[in-house]
Amino acid sequence: MDNTTFRQIGDAIEKNSSIGIVTAKNPTVDEMGAALALYLTLVTLGKSVTIATPENPLVEVSSLVGIDRVMTSLSGKSGDLTVSFPYQEGEIEKVSYTLENGLLNIVVKAGEKGLSFEENEVSFTRSQGAPNLLFVIGVPRLSDLGKLFNVTDLKNTMIINIDNKADNQGFGDVIMVYPMLSSISEQVANLIVSLNLKIDIDIAQNLMQGISFATNNFQDVKTSALAFEMASILMKNGAIRISNNNSRLTQAVNTEQFFPKPVSRNQAAPVNQPVQKPIAKQQEAEKELANDNPPEDWLAPKIYKGSTNF
Repeated sequence: MDNTTFRQIGDAIEKNSSIGIVTAKNPTVDEMGAALALYLTLVTLGKSVTIATPENPLVEVSSLVGIDRVMTSLSGKSGDLTVSFPYQEGEIEKVSYTLENGLLNIVVKAGEKGLSFEENEVSFTRSQGAPNLLFVIGVPRLSDLGKLFNVTDLKNTMIINIDNKADNQGFGDVIMVYPMLSSISEQVANLIVSLNLKIDIDIAQNLMQGISFATNNFQDVKTSALAFEMASILMKNGAIRISNNNSRLTQAVNTEQFFPKPVSRNQAAPVNQPVQKPIAKQQEAEKELANDNPPEDWLAPKIYKGSTNF
């Protein structure tokens, strides 16, 4: 990932107000965490952003912040709305509109024959308006996006392909496909940091969950150096580590875990390491002697001889 790529993406974000983010069907925590983090980041910039996946997300990604914003259509608010109804020659004199109390009223003025259609025959259709800029997250092939859009609709759309799968087909105008990296979330985190964009606690947590999932809580041997580097930055921005099953929080890493405070010589021993008291040892010895038969001269004075030779 070079600076030229980051500048290209930064310029594209700055120039385009309509932005889309898509993932494939059934995205992993890593893929959806990266997509939602990017979504939240772009929203803070005042962009009109739509995030979509071909089918409703699975339960395993339900804990990610912003999951309720994910749609199953890329049209969002950018597509045109078409009002349709049956028409016969001569029954409509003109079509106009009025604005009243914040409402747009489309007025269909009847001709001499009157209007032949009923209200229930009026239909509304929103077109699949393709965004100016599209981030494709964790998708090896555009065909994997299914019904989200037709590829022909994207002829005027700039596509940024972000993935770490070796079978990615390398489509798009900007390609960020790095199989040597352990997660997509670390790539998106690096992109946000490199563009000097804001990382709040929700963005940081989504990315941390994605990295943790992809690296098996950083225990996978393929965990890259970038994953650790980004995890450090995310934790500084409020993220905490979460186990793969998303059921419990693990203890947040802090400096005391790696650099424990020194123990004083006078400090009492830990509770789980009881100290053998001398009095207890003496009592045990006396008890053993009471149970045995001591020799007859046990209580007699003892004389010890020593040598004075040095």
